[in-house]
Amino acid sequence: MTRTTPPRPLRVEALFPELAAYRGTTTRLHPRPGSPAVSDSSVGGPMLWPAEEPWPVCGEAHGRGRGLRPADVRRYRQVLADVWTRDAAPGPTDEERGLLEGLGQEHRIPGVTETDPLPLIGIAQLYRRDVTDLPAGPADCDLLQVFWCPFNAHGPGRYDLELHLRWRRSWEVGEVLATPPEPLVVEAARFVPEPCVLHPEQVATYPFAGLLPEELCARIDAWEEAWEEAWGDTEDSDEPVRYQYDLSIPPGWRVGGFASWHATDPYPMDCPACRTPMGLLLTIDSSEWDGGSGSWKPLEDQHRPTYAAATPTEILVGRHGELNVFVCPNDPEHPHRWAIQ
Repeated sequence: MTRTTPPRPLRVEALFPELAAYRGTTTRLHPRPGSPAVSDSSVGGPMLWPAEEPWPVCGEAHGRGRGLRPADVRRYRQVLADVWTRDAAPGPTDEERGLLEGLGQEHRIPGVTETDPLPLIGIAQLYRRDVTDLPAGPADCDLLQVFWCPFNAHGPGRYDLELHLRWRRSWEVGEVLATPPEPLVVEAARFVPEPCVLHPEQVATYPFAGLLPEELCARIDAWEEAWEEAWGDTEDSDEPVRYQYDLSIPPGWRVGGFASWHATDPYPMDCPACRTPMGLLLTIDSSEWDGGSGSWKPLEDQHRPTYAAATPTEILVGRHGELNVFVCPNDPEHPHRWAIQ
């Protein structure tokens, strides 16, 4: 099934004609639970990984011997899904509650040191044939594969993510690795994605307001304030239309376009290797839509409640935020950067 973004509540370029010069595109990935193959673009699906190539690992020193077992995480979700499918009103049975309690227990793996190779978790692979806004990879690479370490224990503060990008030419892969290695435990269930097929859709997008010219940004702010005041004087139950949440940057997993800076002030994202301003490669979002961005809910999902459809990947970034990954436009193999919003 395709996914279709509803028309925007207002024509933003009619309100602010100058925005036409800043219009861009982004590809909403619309991940939904499924059974992707190695030849598919996916979130949490099997990777097209050569059998003879070592699987990426985290070698940074940090604790990795205590946490949840990935198999238990998946079983926990399946039990809950069965409850929702059956009848969520009475909740789990006593037997299911006991099972869920056991599956949610942390496990300690004896003998694991802080520097043992830790297999990374593959969270996404994207083929250029499927994703219009995916930039060209180095040397004609047509496939981007994204991995992360299942522990927030990196960097100077020991609370950062470890994200790994791998570009490759899909036609060069011969025998595919049948059973990739998996970490024995993960820090939290939010690091383990559910397998999802994608329904890419390219939509128009506009920059975060704080990055627009100061005069234009001020006019947008004034328009929003006037709308809020007018809405507050009515009995209309619909939320007021806002540039940030309804007219500019869509929520959810997407490729290309503009990053949102709603949690922090914008700050420069320059390439560490050549100092070139970097472009947004990928947004990994905790939710496909929510109360603040409900106008982006696809037409095909209008009948589905938010709790049942808005978090298909089961990935949670920070405090229910989004992870924006940036790459150098001159050379995608230069070190990437990221920011959580």
